[in-house]
Amino acid sequence: MNLTATNIGSKRLYTAVAACAVAVYLGALWNRFAVDDLPIIVLNPLVADAAGMWRAFAAPYWPPDLGGHMYRPLAIAGYALDRLVDGTAWFHAVNLLWHAGVAVAVTALVRRWADTTGALVAGLLFAVHPVHVEAVANVVGRAELMAALFTVLAVYAGVVRQSVGWSGAALGLGLLSKENAAVAPALIGLAWMLGLARPDRRRMALFLASWVIVGGAYAAVRAAVRHPFAGYESIAPMFVGESPLTVRLTAVSGLADVSRLLVFPLNLRVDYSPAERTVVTTPLDPRFAAGLLCALLWAGLLVLARRQGRKLEAFGLGWIGIAFLPVANLLYPAGFYIAERTLYLPSVGLVLAAAAWLGRLPRERLGPVVAALVVLGGVRTALRVPVWRSDASVTLSVMDDSPRSYVGPKRMTAVYLDHHQPANALAAARTAARLYDRDAGIFVTGAVAAFAAGDAPAADSLLAGLERLCRGGCGAYYRREAAVARAHGYPEAADSLLRRAERLRAP
Repeated sequence: MNLTATNIGSKRLYTAVAACAVAVYLGALWNRFAVDDLPIIVLNPLVADAAGMWRAFAAPYWPPDLGGHMYRPLAIAGYALDRLVDGTAWFHAVNLLWHAGVAVAVTALVRRWADTTGALVAGLLFAVHPVHVEAVANVVGRAELMAALFTVLAVYAGVVRQSVGWSGAALGLGLLSKENAAVAPALIGLAWMLGLARPDRRRMALFLASWVIVGGAYAAVRAAVRHPFAGYESIAPMFVGESPLTVRLTAVSGLADVSRLLVFPLNLRVDYSPAERTVVTTPLDPRFAAGLLCALLWAGLLVLARRQGRKLEAFGLGWIGIAFLPVANLLYPAGFYIAERTLYLPSVGLVLAAAAWLGRLPRERLGPVVAALVVLGGVRTALRVPVWRSDASVTLSVMDDSPRSYVGPKRMTAVYLDHHQPANALAAARTAARLYDRDAGIFVTGAVAAFAAGDAPAADSLLAGLERLCRGGCGAYYRREAAVARAHGYPEAADSLLRRAERLRAP
């Protein structure tokens, strides 16, 4: 590969990047549905029905009996279309195409501010980055891919083309894919501030008006759809019962994990939960210091790049911070501590900065360095893809990669129930509860196992643990788990949970 060539045509450039993005994920075509694929795709009536392609716009992302939270209709509509076309392999093939599209869009964006070599470097690095595996190899990760593509297109339209209409349209499509596309206006504003583009005040006002209109319309529709489910709040289990200060201290400590995953993604995990990761309660904790040091290093590099006039590098570094902020647990507690899929959009900023930095290397060194990074990243990615082959393989990965986490035995509870081994499921639930006693899901799923095993006292004990956590708001847990239990062949357990929910309603 001659990375120093400057006469590569646009078609060859984008074809090379897209081919690389697809090649490293070919193993995903043999993957089945896993983890959240099951409730959101396999068991979702919207996906099973062709009418779901338009009904999705009036429905929450998660099925109502599982909480009805979030609003991502474009993703659900895409799954409904996929179901009409073909089976599981097709769902994964479409994910590969979305990922290739994002890699090409990143290449096109960089090409406007760097030479063809820099664009190729950015596209290839993005195509093979191992932190993307969760988003690409798990079908429901498509929401990340779609939001990222539309965000990049919104930035391209707003900064390169200065098109108010196209930028607003891309923002709207991104929001309908996943909420984190809301960062697009901030990214465009950062580009203006750095001088990558600077429209006149009138056009800036038009951009602002379009964002307000698109964002306001989205917020209104989302609120209307979500209103019946407003009582459901998703929060990371490790933050349950913790103070706002503890949440923020822990979030800062998590920046060390984020930095490692972006820069040196050798060790990847499906799960970052207690006791694999625990809360930070004091600024004197070394983990807080490590995260703060990473944040200060990032800020220092951003300031230095800006002062030295390295606009693309500064833009990339700023992109990382802006794109990660909505899921950083700094503004509000999220439903997870760290999730590798959420680094898909922030990694765009990383490759922008990396392409700018690598572009300063001597030409004779650039090729070998980039080739080594692409090969190493591609191999790590290809080896990681089979982890998402099935629900069982994901569970085994959690057990191997995060042996201290309660999530491994919690997931084994569901695996045993799926294989109709309720006694083993009950034992796994007890292990999970012993490791961590603040996740309501452990207790309610364990109760299903106990009812199925004929151990009513164990079920009562587990449900007492559930009611200790939800403090009178357990009815939704009972009803959701009853629906899941019935779908998996445990009607007696489902009836027991519903009777318990009815007793809670009684005055």
